[in-house]
Amino acid sequence: MDDATPGDDEHGDGRGAPVGRRILLGMLGLGAAGMAVAPWAQRGLESALGAVADKDPTGVTGLLPNGGGFRYYSVTSSVPHKDDTNYRLTVGGLVDKPADYRLAELRALPQARLVRDVQCVTGWRVPKTPFEGVRLSTLLDAAGVSPRAKAVRFTCFDGAYSESLTLDQARRPDVLVALRMRDEPLGHAHGGPVRLYVAPMYFYKSAKWLSGITVTDEVRPGYWEDRGYDVDGWVGKSNGRDDAPTV
Repeated sequence: MDDATPGDDEHGDGRGAPVGRRILLGMLGLGAAGMAVAPWAQRGLESALGAVADKDPTGVTGLLPNGGGFRYYSVTSSVPHKDDTNYRLTVGGLVDKPADYRLAELRALPQARLVRDVQCVTGWRVPKTPFEGVRLSTLLDAAGVSPRAKAVRFTCFDGAYSESLTLDQARRPDVLVALRMRDEPLGHAHGGPVRLYVAPMYFYKSAKWLSGITVTDEVRPGYWEDRGYDVDGWVGKSNGRDDAPTV
């Protein structure tokens, strides 16, 4: 789902308290305003919708239009905020040297920048979106991957989301452990402070609020794969869709 809960592209299936009529109408009005705002106001609108979505266990905010920007879906009722003081990314499993990275340590590693379209499996697309971060292959090489390894599993600090890639997919140069998006630090609503970014795949593969990278001996289906999405989520070549590739 992007921009409110785990992955990005996801349909929220959680259940929560009913949304009051006044709150619902207010959210709909805010979302509709996104159809007319100038580009300089777009990020402010997305931040406002993200703040609402973070407290909306119903998934209603995922229905709101957002002027061509990201939409908001939820699979949990709330997600803890992490920052420099308490964020940790663990790398473990079938590796020689398990690691535990703080934000400052991730920022100190060589950074890569990609500018690609973001495509959600539900149909929306955000063109030419910059992401910056550490190539996942850099972290895998530093950990020393076992010859028995076949895949990589990703877990998230929302407590629910997970994803997987084959080892070959994980080593692609267009797969990042992202720290920045649109030339700004990755905000909480967009999965920050650290998320996975798998440029050539549908956005549900780019798990938000990344907390764990585990090298495994097999691909283990993630949250949305368990609910019917394709494990190999290539844009335009999976999930019965024919979208243009995000290259």
